[in-house]
Amino acid sequence: MAEPSAPPPRPRVLIATDGACRGNPGPGGWAAILRAGEVERELSGAERLTTNNRMELTAALEALRALTRPAEVLLETDSRYLVDGMTRWLQGWQRNGWKTADRKPVRNADLWQALAATAAPHCVRWVWVRGHAGHPLNERADRLANAAIDAMLAREAA
Repeated sequence: MAEPSAPPPRPRVLIATDGACRGNPGPGGWAAILRAGEVERELSGAERLTTNNRMELTAALEALRALTRPAEVLLETDSRYLVDGMTRWLQGWQRNGWKTADRKPVRNADLWQALAATAAPHCVRWVWVRGHAGHPLNERADRLANAAIDAMLAREAA
């Protein structure tokens, strides 16, 4: 009898994300750069009235949604809110019915819940990088997020 074959290895994907907001709240943009081997993909979008934290979460969410199969993911972000939320706070929020330690509703719970579900099939390592400090992919994601805001505002002005 043949032994069952091992599942194929998961692809390794590097994701760099950033969110931007002009005013907080205000017009906001998000961006993600996905890199698997030599293949690279850029994603971005904007919302008319949002917060910087929502854009940071949206960038990660949309990047993970773009993956077509479970992957080993290294996700780099300059958002401590995103990293701490996914690595330190998420389990407590879920256990407490989406309430904080002081029993207040978790802000952006809709995005946290979607992000947790979307990240679940993957093995994600959440890594904080210092923003605006010369990290090439973070700087590029910042430019893409701001370009998404500019494009949205230009469409609205036309």
